[in-house]
Amino acid sequence: MTDHLQRALALHSMHVQGDPLILPNAWDVASARAVLAAGAQAIATTSAGVAWSLGHRDGNELSRETALDAVRRIAAAVPVPVTADIEGGYGDTSAQVARTVAACIEAGASGVNLEDSLRPVGEQEQRIAAARSAADEARIPLFINARIDTHRLGDIGGDRWFDETVTRAAAYARAGASGIFVLGALRADTIQRLADATTLPVNVAFGPGTLSISDLAKAGASRISAGSSIAEAAYSLAHQWASSMLDSPDATSAQPPALGWAAMNGLIRD
Repeated sequence: MTDHLQRALALHSMHVQGDPLILPNAWDVASARAVLAAGAQAIATTSAGVAWSLGHRDGNELSRETALDAVRRIAAAVPVPVTADIEGGYGDTSAQVARTVAACIEAGASGVNLEDSLRPVGEQEQRIAAARSAADEARIPLFINARIDTHRLGDIGGDRWFDETVTRAAAYARAGASGIFVLGALRADTIQRLADATTLPVNVAFGPGTLSISDLAKAGASRISAGSSIAEAAYSLAHQWASSMLDSPDATSAQPPALGWAAMNGLIRD
C-alpha cells in the first residue's frame, strides 16, 4: 500500500460523528507546519488564504496551476493527509473539474473541498461524479467534501434553507461525495437535523460567532474547519502592528510572538 493511499484512507477514518476531525486551515508551507506542530491530524488549505498570499482575491480568481502549486508545496512538507480547497474546481465543465482533481491527486492531496456556488443540482452532480471518476482512475479514495452554498439563501436553519441543503446533500451523495460542508454559524439543533438527514459526514465552520468545538461535536459534526479565519487573523495582526508602528512615534513593541524567529526556523527545518 502506498503512502498516498494510506493517507487517503486515514483521512476518511478521521471523520467521526461526535469526535470530529479538527482542521485549522493553512495557506502555505509555514502555516501548514505551524498547524502541524499544534497537533493537527490533517492539513486543510483555505483558498482565500492561498489567493491573498499570492495577490489575488478569493472567489475563483486563481488559476488551476497556481492553486495546485500551493497544494504540492504543502503536501510535500507535511507527513499527514492534505485536503485541498479547490473552490469550484477551476473549470467551467465537468471534464475540466476532472482534470483539476487528477492534478490535485498528483500534487499529493488526499481530499478536496468542492463548492457548488448554488449551481443547478444536476450540473453539480455531474461535476462531483467527474471528480470521483478522476479519483477512481488514479486509484486514490479521495475524500470529496461537497460544499453546499445555501448560506447564500439567508435564513440559515429555516425550512427553505434546510430542504434545499438536504436535497443537495442527497444528490451529491449519489454522485460520489464523501461529505458535505455547510457554512454559517449553525445552531446545535440545525447541525443535529442535518446529521440525521444525510448519510454523509457533516463539516461545519468554526470561528467568530459559531458554537465552541465541543458544542459543535456534541451536535453531530464529523469535521470542523476554520476556513479563512486564521488567515484573516494573521493578516489582521500584520495590519495592526504596521498601523501601530506608523501611526504613533511613541509606539512600543507588543509581546514577543509565540512563534519567534528561532521557533519558525525550527518548524520549517524539522
